[in-house]
Amino acid sequence: MSTSPARRHPTDSTPSPHWRRRVAHAFSRAAGDYGRLAGAQLAMGEVLWERLPAHGSPTPLGTPWRVLDLGCGPGHWSERLAERFGDDATVIGLDLAPGMLAAAEQDHGRDPRLRWLCADAAALPLADGCLDLAFSNLAIQWCPDLSRVLSELHRVLRPGGRALINTLAPGTLAEVGHAWSRPGAPAALLPLLGREQHLAAARLAGFRRVSVERQTRRFHYPDLAAVMASIKGVGAQTARPGARLTRADLARARRRFDALREPEGLPVSYRLLTLDLTRDD
Repeated sequence: MSTSPARRHPTDSTPSPHWRRRVAHAFSRAAGDYGRLAGAQLAMGEVLWERLPAHGSPTPLGTPWRVLDLGCGPGHWSERLAERFGDDATVIGLDLAPGMLAAAEQDHGRDPRLRWLCADAAALPLADGCLDLAFSNLAIQWCPDLSRVLSELHRVLRPGGRALINTLAPGTLAEVGHAWSRPGAPAALLPLLGREQHLAAARLAGFRRVSVERQTRRFHYPDLAAVMASIKGVGAQTARPGARLTRADLARARRRFDALREPEGLPVSYRLLTLDLTRDD
């Protein structure tokens, strides 16, 4: 894979020296609560699941399926992928967070079809052309270099292989950002890329059959504490590093969010992008 400046997407950001450690630590801490608090994330994953090849479908080469679950977390989708693609399949659950992989091994470690790898999505420890399918639900938005991640996926897929990816676009958690915003404060939410940037990055990576679909998914929670638990419980960080919240900050956020309340509860919106990428060559 080329890492020269010409191969980088112009919107990619340079990661800080410690971003991998911070993200891995945050998600490792969240591993124990993920299954209980990740209702929104699992619901959005079903959108991706519907795009999978039908149960019993052959691979492009007619060989047993080799599948990557990129950003596998505690292994929910890895286990389901193994069940879908049969006894001869190999499913590799890869995550940056050791704590997530420890939870995955504890819950699913007896399944011989599953392997677990701790690695960065931008530097996959996999051979060229070794995969039939890459599945990734709400993981790549954490990666600071989108082009490198998609280039790596193109590299490890066989000709005819597909990458099915859910990620998030600007406008995600807008209600949360509104509730916590204050004059002069830096942005507290993760910077996200839009549909056109993902299309450009996929084509730059070498994919020729590219689809990026947009939709908004909204979820409701009874109060601010439940909203924040749903976000922090899956590893997402909404407060800037080093920030200390006062009681006044909390009261202000509660008032601002309550002003948005709907009959179903406090709304939280996710701008979902679903990428369907096929390697042709």
